[in-house]
Amino acid sequence: MTDMADIDTLVGELRDAAPSWIAMGIDERIELLEELARTIPAAGEGWAMAAAQAKGIRRDSPAMAEDWGSGVLATVRNVTLLASTLRDIRDTGRPAPPAIRLDDRGHTVVEVFPTEPLDRVLFPGFTAEVRLAAGVTPEQARERMGRIYHPGHVSVPEVALVLGAGNVSSIGPMDALTQLFAEDRVVLLKLNPVNEYLAPHLDVALRPLIRGGWLRLVTGGPDVGRAIIDHEGIDTVHLTGSDRTYDAIVFGDDEQAAERKQRGTPLRTKRVTAELGNVTPVIVVPGPWTARDIAYHGDNIASMLVQNGGFNCIAARVIVQHAAWSRRAALNDAIRDSLRRAEPRTAYYPGARDRWERFTAAHPQAEWFGPDGEGDVPFTFIPDLDATKRDDIAFTTEAFCAVFGEVPLDAPRSVPAFLEQAVDFCNDRLWGTLSASLIVHPRTLADPESREAVERAIDRLAYGSVVVNHWSAAPYAMVSPPWGAAPGATPSDIQSGDGFVHNTYLIEDIAKTVVRGPFRPVLRPPWFHTHRTLNRLLPRAVPLIASRAR
Repeated sequence: MTDMADIDTLVGELRDAAPSWIAMGIDERIELLEELARTIPAAGEGWAMAAAQAKGIRRDSPAMAEDWGSGVLATVRNVTLLASTLRDIRDTGRPAPPAIRLDDRGHTVVEVFPTEPLDRVLFPGFTAEVRLAAGVTPEQARERMGRIYHPGHVSVPEVALVLGAGNVSSIGPMDALTQLFAEDRVVLLKLNPVNEYLAPHLDVALRPLIRGGWLRLVTGGPDVGRAIIDHEGIDTVHLTGSDRTYDAIVFGDDEQAAERKQRGTPLRTKRVTAELGNVTPVIVVPGPWTARDIAYHGDNIASMLVQNGGFNCIAARVIVQHAAWSRRAALNDAIRDSLRRAEPRTAYYPGARDRWERFTAAHPQAEWFGPDGEGDVPFTFIPDLDATKRDDIAFTTEAFCAVFGEVPLDAPRSVPAFLEQAVDFCNDRLWGTLSASLIVHPRTLADPESREAVERAIDRLAYGSVVVNHWSAAPYAMVSPPWGAAPGATPSDIQSGDGFVHNTYLIEDIAKTVVRGPFRPVLRPPWFHTHRTLNRLLPRAVPLIASRAR
């Protein structure tokens, strides 16, 4: 744990280094990113092994791939994409995404995936586009990208505090990269107590930034966090965590905190951006699904919970189905079957058992799969949630453990009518605005009326990312899209947060990311729990990705 007496020193070092960071030329930044593409893989094995040990993953388990992918590889991809963008700025004056255009509905969109041939190998058939705010033209979008690198732009030296999350090991380092290379701020990165075991490995991985004085790592509990937040040398804060933590930072945690929040008068006035989780919906559009489709998407949906033991801010939480769809029961059975086959996971995140007991106590129909010993949290499925019950814990509270539910909607028997009701339900009943999934059969999309209804649903879903046919974590895995909640939150109603990270094309005026993937792709995506070889493949993929930085 970082000694409280050291905080002044660390913040002072960062303040001293901030002018050199904003004065650094673009070629020097590219060289730093190229060096990071060597030091991150060098730390990879220790990083991934430490995370697996802390999560209770067996050495021979395919789940050993988890932090190779969501940790090491994602961070390496982040630096390689930033290096590519900075080369484009150096050579052409602006970032160079695959395309900027108007779509059929009049949105200005920036295509951000695939970025190169390797992307088509890793995610065949997947695309991602960033929709911009209403009224922004393609010309304005191009002009505004890469703001801090525009000729004549002058940044003010600032120190950002990044409060890392305890669940996904790339969150802290990638949030730091965003502050450095997109916001022009030096960074004090405080690791969460849950994964502060990463400190020695991140010290190796991020050594070029630490050596230059532009990044410092600290560990410790809430007292350390509060001391740093209140330090006069900290200019801005970025948090990945819970809305309760956000409220405590902004409004305090004393007896007057609720009143301050109600009045909209923060205790602390420093700028706080945040990503705060979600009750993540998965809308299943009724259609002519075959038995193979049902089996595939049983694994698809179950994997949205199984990955990382359910300790993801965008783990699937509520599966939204048409009550009268003839394949609804079969899909629920396929989800159950997939959960039965999933490798049990250790409930490593604090408070998981208590949260699980709250959810299962509220829902006697809950079904669980796997060990149910003291402290365990088995994979848990709660079917037949009541859509009319506004205060259901499954709708209002992020479980942050291995629990999800299913809600049938009594809608007219048409795709447009179901989607209108499903979108209203998600927007109005489910807490959060981070990301959502929508699964739709290609034959359903072949019908013009249904296709129009799907596009209208994508437009209307009030989430920062909408993913078609796959887990709404896909934009995080791709790294090039912006990652964050739907714009428009206020401190008094923060929902899933404010601001975007990653965003390696340095896009401004962001409204929403839309990812589309094949209904049943040739290759199973890497987050499927049924993938049995990833623990061998991903360590080999890391140096391949890293080589793209050069």
